[in-house]
Amino acid sequence: MLSAAEAKEVLAAADLICPEEEVAAAVRRVAQEVERALGDACPLVLGVMGGAVVFTGQLLPLLRFPLHFDYVHVTRYGSSTAGGEVRWIAAPRQSVAGRTLLVVDDILDEGITLAAIKRQLLELGAASVYTAVFADKQIGREKPIAADFVGVKLPNRYVFGFGMDVSGAWRNLPAIYAVKGM
Repeated sequence: MLSAAEAKEVLAAADLICPEEEVAAAVRRVAQEVERALGDACPLVLGVMGGAVVFTGQLLPLLRFPLHFDYVHVTRYGSSTAGGEVRWIAAPRQSVAGRTLLVVDDILDEGITLAAIKRQLLELGAASVYTAVFADKQIGREKPIAADFVGVKLPNRYVFGFGMDVSGAWRNLPAIYAVKGM
């Protein structure tokens, strides 16, 4: 975890990648796409904690159709910046059997976590699983999953803001930044 002073230094040196206005426009566009695809389905929306809390919190009020909400907490990172084994911390409290699901996450990085979530939900009997990510990082290689709905595409850099953190800090930023030199 960064101290407040360290977090301020990281932000001061960071590169702005996606300004606040672009973030807001991307959320509105994703909401429209989701509504067209799932507006008649009364889906169960599952936010992936903790990164997706900002995106989910801004997306849900824009969806003008009935839905149910729950969350999952799955991680490969913990306090590390390098991904490890997929760990389920919290499964959905509601049954997913026979349901249309929309999994909402902050970023599609390597795709391993989101692919594991989708696979597990289908094994639990979900009728269909759609995925929405705010950011799709362009890592230069194929991923095991492609999101159905994508807000923005980002360069292959260490990014933070709008739900994504840098050593525990700055999930609350309304824009997206990249750590200088990473």
